Amino acid sequence: MTQCFSLTETRNWCYRSTFTGSGLRSTIIDLKDGTIMHCWIPKIQTESKPNLLLIHGLGANALWQWGNFIRNLTQHFNIYVPDLVFFGGSYTTRPERTEAFQAECVMKVMELKCVRSVSVVGLSYGGFVAYSMGVKYREFVEKIVICGSGVCLEEKDIKDGIFPVSDLDEAANILVPQTPQKLRELVGFAFFRAPLVAWLPSCLLLDFINAMCREYVQEKKELIKAIAKDRNLSELPKISKPTLIIWGEQDLVFPLELGHRLKRHLGDNAQIVIIKNAGHAFCAEKAKEFYNVLMSFLVDSKPPGQR
Repeated sequence: MTQCFSLTETRNWCYRSTFTGSGLRSTIIDLKDGTIMHCWIPKIQTESKPNLLLIHGLGANALWQWGNFIRNLTQHFNIYVPDLVFFGGSYTTRPERTEAFQAECVMKVMELKCVRSVSVVGLSYGGFVAYSMGVKYREFVEKIVICGSGVCLEEKDIKDGIFPVSDLDEAANILVPQTPQKLRELVGFAFFRAPLVAWLPSCLLLDFINAMCREYVQEKKELIKAIAKDRNLSELPKISKPTLIIWGEQDLVFPLELGHRLKRHLGDNAQIVIIKNAGHAFCAEKAKEFYNVLMSFLVDSKPPGQR
């Protein structure tokens, strides 16, 4: 029997309406190298506003991850929200799977849209991409916000047991869930206090999986595995622009130690704010606190003290 109603697609439609109602429009960009990028861009760019690039993580699409903040953020910034390669409307025929390649694709979009400088905020996997942009495009990036992103992890950390799951294949199966049980596991790892979604019947969880997690499954797993491959802290370049690190105190996906490690690596150039009683998905669990910390840094360059 064909499904005629989807709660996930209905929510997706609501977020799209929020984006368009906030002054953004959907656009498709052909990079002419086998890569197609989808990006939300301002309908009208306001010269007096600074530019802000929002990069999503794994899991739900960019609409879901930024939908609760977009209306407020567009009041202060010209907002750009790309779908990373193999998410939403973006894909490639090229073989690259690194965050450096993702950063290159996002940068090409910015260049084609005549954006000359931005501040960048990256959630989780998006933080890897944001960091890579800060390294490769120093003159373009003004400020960087890394949100719960294990940029400082090393390949050996996986075997050393720093993560709750020490097998990359199993981690990929959870981060790209294909069954209700795996989605429940993902929610359990992502939230300090699991939301009601963890108790929803399997048919509703399958609705979400079918809408959000069925496309480019193998490619997304390859992105996850590429994060840790041959990764060593001693080889991680330092970024020179002002950097804010935001972390959930109870993060199980990327434990807080990785946030402190990144702060030590960057030294005085970086500030860290820890969101208490929140996990990896702190931007959902503590949305107001996250937004206030973010705005203090982007607007005033003085985030609140550690919480």
